[in-house]
Parts: sequence; C-alpha cells; structure tokens
Amino acid sequence: MPLQHLVEYFNDRFGREHHSGFRPFILEDDAVSGLFGPIRISSIFTPLREALKPASIMGHTAQISVVPYENQHLHSNDIDNLITNPATKAADFESIINFDRLCRTVHMLNYLPLAHFHGVLFLEVDPRHILGIKQDHGAYFEEVIIRCGLATKNVVIVMAVNNQYARYHHELLKGLENYRRRGYQLALKFDYIVLENQSLELIAKLLPNYVSLSARHLDRLRDSAMLAKLHKLRSLIASTGGKSIMRQIDQKRPASLAWNTDFDLVQGSYYEQPSEPDIDAEPARIKAQAN
Repeated sequence: MPLQHLVEYFNDRFGREHHSGFRPFILEDDAVSGLFGPIRISSIFTPLREALKPASIMGHTAQISVVPYENQHLHSNDIDNLITNPATKAADFESIINFDRLCRTVHMLNYLPLAHFHGVLFLEVDPRHILGIKQDHGAYFEEVIIRCGLATKNVVIVMAVNNQYARYHHELLKGLENYRRRGYQLALKFDYIVLENQSLELIAKLLPNYVSLSARHLDRLRDSAMLAKLHKLRSLIASTGGKSIMRQIDQKRPASLAWNTDFDLVQGSYYEQPSEPDIDAEPARIKAQAN
C-alpha cells in the first residue's frame, strides 16, 4: 500500500478512536511525522551492526525527534482529545499510552523503506505504557504492523531498566511476556554495567532476545575490573540465548571494549564516520588484561 494511503488510513483510525476530526499524521517529502499537542514528532534511525563485521547491519533502533509545532488551525478541543488531563494517575497512563502509540506508528511508517534489509526494528516502550495496559499487550500495535505489511517478529520491544520501577518487575515481566506471545522479540536496555542481583534476576527470568548497555557510562569509569564485569555480563546474556549490544559508541576506546569483550552488536556515531573504523588496533593487549 502506498505510504500516502497508509497515512490516511491511520488518520481515519485515529479520528474514529478519539471521536475527533484531528488528523495527527503528516506526510511531507516522503517522511511521516505525528502531532501530539504542541509538538511534532519524527523518526531518527540508527543502524545496529555486527561487532566483528561493522559493515553488516542487522537492524535499526528508532528514536524520536521533537520540534515545536504551531498551527493556528489546531483547535483546543482537538488537543484535549489527544492529550488526556494528567491530573490523576490513570489519566497519566492514558496520556503515555497515546503518546507511545503515536510514536511507534510514526516509526513504523518511516521504517518501511528500510524494511527491505530484512532486519529488525527496535522500538522502546515506556514502562508506564506496559503498566497502564492490563492485558493483550501489543494487540493495538500488531494491527499497525500488519497494515504496514510486516510481522511482529520484525519488531523488538525495548524496555529501559531503572530502579524507579524495581518494585513493579513482576507486572512488567507479565506485560513483556504478553508481547512475546504475539511474536515480538524483547530487549532490556541498561545505562550501567548490570551485575546487581535484581537486574541479573530480571534477565534470567525474562530471557530477552537482546540486552543493551550504554558505552557512555563506561567511558566515565576507570575501574580495573571493568573488563571482567563486561565479560561476565556478556556471558550471562549468551547463557540465556540472547545477544549483547553495546550502544552509544562515539569513540575508539569503547569500540575496542565491545570488540574485545565479545559483544555481539554495536551502535553509535563512531561507526557512522565516512571512513571505516579501525577497531583492531589493541585486541591482544586488552584481551590479555582481561585474563
């Protein structure tokens, strides 16, 4: 189906669901954006590469790009239908759910030209979205995916892990399993080296397809045991059948760390430079230090 027809379909669907004439999806210059109140959302895709063969792309992660949107024809009643009043917790969940769904629909529509790579699309889902939906997680978005001519197996649902939601791990696990039953792949996203018991248990219970770690945190560390910790984390992920990802690699040092600690996949601006990165300069020395 042509992209314009898909945009019209999702605008019509939004109007029926919210009993509004407001049409949030816009197609300009072969790119789709979405309106959420006073902001306009578009997509940024970053390749995920094989650590040992950076030229090989196995998928993309999607992030939102947000700019202010001013339109004198956008009426307050339309905005009220789009953004629920966050005065109560339930309303806040509803607003997050609407925002998440809008963003993921925009990403899926923009991803279609890249789908011929036969790779997967990583889409982050807010933990509050998972907690706000009580059952049938992924059902709404499955319809979006199918309408775009893809399958749920092409999509990886990513959840960022932080201490704020530690006491809700049981509910989050239940929601993520609902996604898995519909064919989605799952990923856990950490911004720190994962070695405390609670995080290790979360990985062991969920058995995610992917676990990612930010390299920016590593770059601030001067821990002599860091290599051993990275090896331990990577071994745990491999033992559960998952793949390890080191993301936000912007310099050579973390690229070498990912290579030498046997991470499966890498991502970051370092790999998007015009010349092919050289990450093989110090493998023997670093591996020797790890042992």
